[in-house]
Amino acid sequence: MIFILAVTDWLKSQSLLEISGVISGILCVYLAARNNIWNWPFAIISVLIYTFIFFEEKLYADAGLQIYFLFTNIYGWYFWAKKSTEYNKTPVSFASKKLIFLSILSIFLFTFLLGTFLFKSTDAAFPYIDSFCTACSLVAQLYLARKIIENWLIWIFVDIIYIGVYMIKDLHLTAGMYAIYVLIAIMGYINWKKEYKQSKLMLNIKA
Repeated sequence: MIFILAVTDWLKSQSLLEISGVISGILCVYLAARNNIWNWPFAIISVLIYTFIFFEEKLYADAGLQIYFLFTNIYGWYFWAKKSTEYNKTPVSFASKKLIFLSILSIFLFTFLLGTFLFKSTDAAFPYIDSFCTACSLVAQLYLARKIIENWLIWIFVDIIYIGVYMIKDLHLTAGMYAIYVLIAIMGYINWKKEYKQSKLMLNIKA
């Protein structure tokens, strides 16, 4: 009984805006892991909410990242809606070695440039960590929009870092959401990899 009352009091102390962001965020990631196109409208709702939350918490790189997410969510919705003649939907794929190299290079360059700017010009809470997570998220989101399987590996890595950041900022619900994201991302990687193998098998059968 005491535990239930404690949980109830804790939930009452949480921001309604953050709760809405958590619910829509979990739904969009879960649906993406299931390769369901309806993840995109929930993703759009989530990023609009978190734009305000992160700006209030002085996580400026994360706030700016939500604007990028908004545009990539719209693009992802469009790209996923394009159907393959073989599978009746856009197939998943792996990233090329060239794309992986360019992605890593871009992440480190972006982290240095944005982190330095935030450190010298703003009161950002964690300028370099925030910038690194933002850079990784930029790449992961683009991979997700293009149905590239490695997006889930990047999300697993960066979401673990985000859990720590949001715990420090007392965004406990959001930290919990990112812990769930890690589990869903693992599921997403397994599901997408399985679907990739199935699509290749279908191609071999038709050949």
